[in-house]
This record gives sequence, structure tokens and C-alpha cells, in this order.
Amino acid sequence: MKHHIKNGRVIDPANGIDQVTDLFIADGVIAGLGAAPDGFVADNVIDATGLVVAPGLVDLSARLREPGYEYKATLESEMQAAVQGGVTTLVCPPDTDPVLDEPGLVEMLKHRARILNQANVHPLGALTMGLKGQALTEMAELTEAGCIGFAQAEEPILDTTVLLRAMQYAKTFGFTVWLRPQDAHIGRGGVAHSGPLASRLGLSGVPVMSETIALHTIFELMRATGARVHLCRMSSAAGLALVAAAKKEGLPVTCDVGAHHLHLTDADIGFFDSNARFTPPLRSQRDRDAIRDSLLDGTIDAICSDHTPVDDDEKLLPFAEASPGATGLELLLSLVLKWTEDQRGSDALPRALAKVTSDAARIAGLPAGTLSVGAAADVVLFDPDARWKVERRALASQGKHTPFLGYELAGQVRATVVRGRVAFQR
Repeated sequence: MKHHIKNGRVIDPANGIDQVTDLFIADGVIAGLGAAPDGFVADNVIDATGLVVAPGLVDLSARLREPGYEYKATLESEMQAAVQGGVTTLVCPPDTDPVLDEPGLVEMLKHRARILNQANVHPLGALTMGLKGQALTEMAELTEAGCIGFAQAEEPILDTTVLLRAMQYAKTFGFTVWLRPQDAHIGRGGVAHSGPLASRLGLSGVPVMSETIALHTIFELMRATGARVHLCRMSSAAGLALVAAAKKEGLPVTCDVGAHHLHLTDADIGFFDSNARFTPPLRSQRDRDAIRDSLLDGTIDAICSDHTPVDDDEKLLPFAEASPGATGLELLLSLVLKWTEDQRGSDALPRALAKVTSDAARIAGLPAGTLSVGAAADVVLFDPDARWKVERRALASQGKHTPFLGYELAGQVRATVVRGRVAFQR
């Protein structure tokens, strides 16, 4: 179909566009901006007066739970949650069951996603077989099957020589290694940020040095190999200072932060609220403030939802026994908009949207996150002022747990277009 989206505030950070104008879509791609292409006759006209029209969001960490964990969530439920939240491109970690360490598994996941015809799904392949940190996977074959990078998810590599070999291999073929910096031993078994709060609550802690020690190792290996590394879900002020220094040095490193860590601190655990249990853990207010500053100065390149649906049986437990994670796909846009409330300047919204569109797409090496003529027509229309209440019944995701339950947030998605097809309309 041909779509004419009229009178919307079109924000395209990739091209520096922020103006009220019309957008034209034909044959699954952006056909024109401002003026209709010659001979264009719309099949569908969408009045976007008062709405923001932006590239579909690109989420760098969304666990869809298939294959293996369908009791927690399914592709159907999570991809519906994605388009309901304006997310059109998903990057999936490899910690499924079985692990995404063989081409056939990757092809099966991609095939399932294509059949559902919702958001675009891009898996990360396992860096080592079974994520056991011993034998490297066949990265070239996994790339041919559809993987856009290689990760260990939450499993650290005990043998640094294995990580060295993996980064040498990745550098040779131009692959990106996605790592969450965590020391394999320090903080192992911890469930909360090491600090006064964890001590008072009697919770085992995960110190900041777990992140910084791992970063020192990663940066030394980068200097030795020249490999490109993306750091997933940074959490601490000290860690971000190391990232800033590495970028200044010229190392090919990027990093992201989970949207929850942008707003919450370890104090939000309250009286053992398991909805506030995350990996990495929520840290101090100083760390939270450093995350916000690092987003503004460019140290942090992108914001992800860190979408990790967890079922009631694994979440409604004592804090230390509950599974970490929360639903995030439908909250990503609103949490990004919440961050802009504290900023000044007319460019606050475009700058924030860049972190979940063009900047995120650049990290993933994907032709997404833009409204350039000829680009895939992945578009979100949202009302930045409309408020909605975070309730279980309002979430399409099978995972209903989030520390923001009961909150009223701004930013309601009115329509999501994926490859020229209206995948969701409120």
C-alpha cells in the first residue's frame, strides 16, 4: 500500500530533520518527504496532526525467549509488544535454549520472525559454543545465517586466552564482539549493588570493580587485536570514565545503557521489590547521574530496553531468589521521553530519539533508524504528551513485571509501520 502521513512533526536525527511536514511511503520504502513523488496516489492517509513521526525504534537488547523459554514469552507476544511500543528493529542476545551457536538455529529463528511479519529481528550469535567460554563458534557461518555480531550474554569467559582468540578472529573478518563487562569471580552470586543499602537488607553485593576490572581486560585485548567491541548495559560512573578514556584514545568501542538504569537506583529496591532486580544491578544515585551525563556527552551511544520477560513463578519470590529482568519493549519510548523532561533546548527530543534510532542502528551495522528516501519504511507515530498508566493489562508482552508498574508515563504510540505495512494502530 501507499501511505500518506500528513501534518506530523517529522523528526529524523540521522538527517537532522525536525519539522512539520508530510511523509510518503510506497513499496515498503520511504518515497518522499515534504512533496509527494510524481504520480503518487495514496491508498491510506494518516492524519498525524499533533503527533511526532520518527524512525521506528532500534532496540539493542531484547530477549524474545524463543527457542526454549516459551513459558516466559513467545515470539508472537513479544513482537506484538515491540510494535505496540514503536520498536521496529530488535537485536536478540544468544542465551536461548538451545543457545544460538549453530546456523540452523539462527535460520529457524529468522524464519519464525519472517512468518509473523512484525518487527525486524536480528540475532546475535554465541561467541563460544554453548556460551561455555571454551571453544569458539563458527562465526563466519553464523553471520551467513543472519547474525549481526557475537556475544556471551550474561556468561563471562573465564579463560582470557579464549577471549583474545575470539577478538582476533572477529577482527580478521570485521565482526563486532558484544560484551557485558563483568568479572567472572568478583561479585559472583551477588544480587544488588554493593553499598549501604545492600548491607542493611542483608543482600549479597556486586561491586563496581566487577565492571571496571572486566573493562581493563577488554581494553587491553582491544589494543592487542584492534577488534571492534560494543559494551552492553553499562551501569557505573567508574566504568563510564574508563569508556570515555578508551574512546579518547581512539579504541573502536561503543556502549549502551538499559532504560531502567537511566531512572532508577538501588534505593528503588525498597522493601525487597523483586521487580527491581536486574543484571547488572541498579546502582547508586551517583552512578545514575553519571549515566545521564554520559548520554549527553556521547560516552554512551545508545539506550536499550534490556527487555527480559520473566514469568510469575520466577519473579514472585524473595528478592535474592527471583530471576533478574523486566519487560521493557513497551516502556522504551516513554522512558526515553522521561529522560528529556530534565533537559533544556529545542533539540532535546531529537537528541534523545537518536539514541534509540540512528545511533543504535549504527552500532548494530543495520540500515535502519532513518527516514531517508529509499530507506525501509519503518516508522513510529506517537503523541509525546499523551499519558498512559503502566498496568499489567496494558502490556502486550507476556512478561508483566516492571518496577514502573503503577507509574503514569508520557508518550503513547498511535501507529507503527514496519516495511510499509501498518503493524499496529491504536
